[in-house]
Amino acid sequence: MSVSETMETEEDLLTCLHIKFYHPQQNTKGFYSLLHLGNRSKHCADEPLRLGRDTQVCNFSLVDRRVSRKQLALHAYRTPQSQDMLFTLQNLSQVAKVYVNSLALDFLERVDLPNKALVRFGQYEILIVREAGEAKGSFEVELDVLPAPPSRETCACQPSTVPVMDTGSQLIPKPEIQDPLETDETLMCHSLNTLPSL
Repeated sequence: MSVSETMETEEDLLTCLHIKFYHPQQNTKGFYSLLHLGNRSKHCADEPLRLGRDTQVCNFSLVDRRVSRKQLALHAYRTPQSQDMLFTLQNLSQVAKVYVNSLALDFLERVDLPNKALVRFGQYEILIVREAGEAKGSFEVELDVLPAPPSRETCACQPSTVPVMDTGSQLIPKPEIQDPLETDETLMCHSLNTLPSL
């Protein structure tokens, strides 16, 4: 087998990150005008991918003044236990937190990405899905836009991480308040009046 055949085989087996954007105003604003949507681009695995507003330092730039100059970075890595190319996401913004699923990241904090992750900052929702491959030196990225927020899809299939106090529970019926709150205050007054005087 020649070297060129080996290279082509490796090219066919590149890991691919499918990165899909959503913003509630995406139909009226040109946020994605600098992104090559629908096309796959190849990237060296030893260099981080940066997303932000600055076209000079970011691989992918959003035309939005509310986005940080450098918003986040994706770093590829491998482990001795696995042949898969894995990724971490790091928050590069000193101003805003970046949320990966339900985890909030402050400036320079990073987290391992699962095979499917919901990333949020500002009003942006980004769905990142990793398609496994075998190549070691590079990977591909495919960008797209979602017509609806990906949080709707991920909320339906993941258990809620919101505390029960905030959302209530279907197992325990919510108490109905039929009497005014003054009833409790009246009880407190009566109990204070029955205290022995000193």
